[in-house]
Amino acid sequence: MNGLELSRAFFEECGRPMLETQFPELMPFLAAGLFGSGSECFGFDDKVSRDHDYEPGFCLFLPEESVVDRRTAFLLERAYAKLPRTFRGVTRPVLKPVGGARHGVFRTAEFFQKLIGSPDGLLDWRDWLTVPEQALAEATNGEVYFDSLGEVTRIRSALRFFPEDIRLKKLAGHLLLMEQAGQYNYPRCLSHGETGAAQLAAGEFVSNAMSAVFLLNCRYQPYYKWRFRAFRGLETLSELEKPMEQILTTGNDAARAKAKTALIEQICSAVRSELSAQGLSDAQGEDLERHAYAVNDTIENSELRNIHVLAAI
Repeated sequence: MNGLELSRAFFEECGRPMLETQFPELMPFLAAGLFGSGSECFGFDDKVSRDHDYEPGFCLFLPEESVVDRRTAFLLERAYAKLPRTFRGVTRPVLKPVGGARHGVFRTAEFFQKLIGSPDGLLDWRDWLTVPEQALAEATNGEVYFDSLGEVTRIRSALRFFPEDIRLKKLAGHLLLMEQAGQYNYPRCLSHGETGAAQLAAGEFVSNAMSAVFLLNCRYQPYYKWRFRAFRGLETLSELEKPMEQILTTGNDAARAKAKTALIEQICSAVRSELSAQGLSDAQGEDLERHAYAVNDTIENSELRNIHVLAAI
């Protein structure tokens, strides 16, 4: 049973009965679910993940104090703390994980303010440029079990993915960096005998290529250690995972460098084809720089279009 399954079962068998019995008058104002940081919120947890932060638990969301006052919130926290310590053979730890509690009682506005810098999920285009992508992924992952007011659901829907102009600005920047790191600097570093710098260039290329592919799929990237795991689940271009991994994990002797250069061009070609399929670039040629500026030119917001092409990176 993964973390999301354990959480839902714990809520349905222990949490919901507690709420309906002890706080029936509050049910019209509450929401519950599990989302945020942690591999379990993405459904990526496995046996290795259970060495820390694996527990039965859920998030209970409250509206502002004018609706649910501070004393009532305290009583909810106490009731949550008194839920069974062990559920289906898994024990809830006494100590909070590093970074603070991931389960328990939260004010909706405070939860999202801490996560994305906005209490209500409303962001202007400048805000979208600065919120870390992994924070947006954590705000929209996992599940909501019920949401009586609909506020949690509304916020998550507003954050579902970047507005189209923001997606295009980010995509243009990552395409340009793909070209600079992979098509241009990787072979040049090798020609200088700078194999360490060449490997850095290869890493920069893969990082930006992955970002571009997530954007082409309209999916947020999670925290870097789960990026390959999430990449395998993409609908488009997920087959590029293996060549990307090969670029990162092989050396730079003459034979391997030649193979890696070919893989870089293979990935660039696949991305160019997807850009064309989505109608995002009509640029000609293999150089991704041209395609980067073609994508940037399609941005409708003139102020956003005219700032530096790397402003969203």
